[in-house]
Amino acid sequence: MKRLTRGQRLTAEEASRYRTIREQVSAELPELVHRQAERSAKQEEAVRQLLGELKAIREAEGLSLADLTALTGMDRSALSKLETGQRVNPTIDTLVRYAQAVGKRLVVTLVDQ
Repeated sequence: MKRLTRGQRLTAEEASRYRTIREQVSAELPELVHRQAERSAKQEEAVRQLLGELKAIREAEGLSLADLTALTGMDRSALSKLETGQRVNPTIDTLVRYAQAVGKRLVVTLVDQ
């Protein structure tokens, strides 16, 4: 990795400070990565649950994926990937369009942890 010093040599104090920061980042990084992975897993599970509910509603309404394609304007394969969990990070717009197509309204709220 190339170190940028902007044409100036680092003083011993600056070099020590940067070294301390690099060591701190190296020590904290595994925990930060782990916490982010846990948050991502929780978010993905919430989206999977929501999509499962939407699919159940679609099926209860007797709508096929082709019907949903006509109602949402979304590609049939994209809808299938949503429902099967192959696409775990849909946009809010995608979720809103799907919900509207099955007669529901997506509501996002904030709650205490």
